[in-house]
Amino acid sequence: MHSLMGHWQALAAALLFSTGGAGLKAEAFSALQMSGLRSGIAALALLLWMRGQLRFSPAIAAAAGAYAVTVTMYVAATKLTTAANAIFLQSSAPLYLVLLGPWLLGERLRRRDVPFLVVVAGGMWLAFIGSPPASQTAPDPWRGNLLAILCSVTWALTLISLRSVGRAPSPPGAAISVVILGNALASVVVAPALWPWPAAGAMDWATVVYLGLCQIGLAYLFLTAAVRHLPAIEVSLLLLLEPVLNPLWTWLIRGEEPGVAVVAGGALILSATALRALTLEQPRIEPSGG
Repeated sequence: MHSLMGHWQALAAALLFSTGGAGLKAEAFSALQMSGLRSGIAALALLLWMRGQLRFSPAIAAAAGAYAVTVTMYVAATKLTTAANAIFLQSSAPLYLVLLGPWLLGERLRRRDVPFLVVVAGGMWLAFIGSPPASQTAPDPWRGNLLAILCSVTWALTLISLRSVGRAPSPPGAAISVVILGNALASVVVAPALWPWPAAGAMDWATVVYLGLCQIGLAYLFLTAAVRHLPAIEVSLLLLLEPVLNPLWTWLIRGEEPGVAVVAGGALILSATALRALTLEQPRIEPSGG
């Protein structure tokens, strides 16, 4: 019974995460305005759920800083390029985890990781060069793709920081504290962009409130509940539903077509990530930073 509930909770988290692409395309807000408002609402909602009981340590602060940069750049990337490119390129974060692990975590690079690195790099190349021409929903694909790649690096650094938090003796709630502090930091840093106050309609405001409360806040509540009932490998694989559905929602709601090469590149990245997760001796949960 607990296992079944955990599966539904992980799938619910992935479903909510996946709606970010379509929601972030709302035209009434700039990238910084959307990022600040979404993160501020999410931080407040999660803080209320935690009843103000935040955990803090240097490692948590480092992870929160990397997370804040990640969510801000992800919003900017999604605004500039297609939602498919933004989420697929960010999903290449495990590539940097493998490359940075030996230096930052003391995790040695194994021979069986080499095919994974090659396939993910090939997927990134396809996703980058296969971007469709600039459009209303993706006005600057080249710059957006670069931001998405940088976002994948900072997301990898966030995950590395979270591993450090997990290795050290830490009280329950450390990971969710990273999310709260990171969103709060992201909101505060870009607060000047909210002046003058955005002139948005009711639907646009409803969208940004949904993104903060549900696409981040409620999704992380489902995720933290799921990890109590399921092995990390199962949660990791179920969360791959997010980058699969993200471009689909954006196509259905915004009419944005990612292009064949981008979809092929994303398929390579996600397939390699899934296969590597299945072969890890001690798999980790690596949800998206979007």
